[in-house]
Amino acid sequence: MQIPARTPTLTATTALTLDELSGGRFRLGLGVSGPQVVEGWHGVPFGKPLQRTREYVEIVRSVWRREKPVEFKGQYYQIPYAGTDATGLGKPLKSILHGRAEIPIYLAAIGPRNVALAAEIADGWLPVFFSPQRMSVFKESLESGFSRAGGGKSLARFDVAPTVPVMLGDDVAACRAMVKPRLALYVGGMGARGRNFYNDLVCRYGYEGAAKSIQDLYLSGKKEEAAAAVPDALVDEVALCGPRERIRERLEIWKSSGVTTLICGVGQVEALRVMAELAL
Repeated sequence: MQIPARTPTLTATTALTLDELSGGRFRLGLGVSGPQVVEGWHGVPFGKPLQRTREYVEIVRSVWRREKPVEFKGQYYQIPYAGTDATGLGKPLKSILHGRAEIPIYLAAIGPRNVALAAEIADGWLPVFFSPQRMSVFKESLESGFSRAGGGKSLARFDVAPTVPVMLGDDVAACRAMVKPRLALYVGGMGARGRNFYNDLVCRYGYEGAAKSIQDLYLSGKKEEAAAAVPDALVDEVALCGPRERIRERLEIWKSSGVTTLICGVGQVEALRVMAELAL
């Protein structure tokens, strides 16, 4: 769920409902999105996303605990609301829903400080365009967050759950070509020039030249050329493409990388079957 799109109390009660419907299997994934979406679509200031996330998670957990009516005074959230235009009728409330107080919270994060925050306050991490070959890129941020959390928190008690695009087929080049437009969209067009978190991530992976070319082409309206500029090597790092045996071989890299949950982005029923068989 995008944090700026919902109040933390609504998210908390929605999570309680979904957890009940799923028999206690629900995990709450949260992300701050980016300034273009937050301000351009949701109509709220992007501000300081790390502070907003920290406050949001604290409020959500306080709703779940039901220890007392919720009261919070932060930079982004005041519950009850007490601004100059308040009616004065707001009072602290407690959720009428009784559920798990410890529903796992996962943060979507790719920037260094956001990854550190996930390691500090969340139960798991949802990276996108994750390269299992480059876990070292995130090591310092993860260790910093675990240190701030205290209590011996480490990767042994933290779920690393990236999404991996999976494209099954005999023609590896054709499978890669199915993944490239989405990479081009995010690296080239998701965010403004100089404020694109996905572009920054690819640069940290060592693809600075390609990232610049993709963005230049995409922002010039040349979307097909931008997709063609996505390196095959980058696709192979962040996706699983090709026939079953190739996917099986490359899946071993993911298994040995520290990833503990793999979220498969599939558009083919057979690809889902193959991933289920290979993962077991």
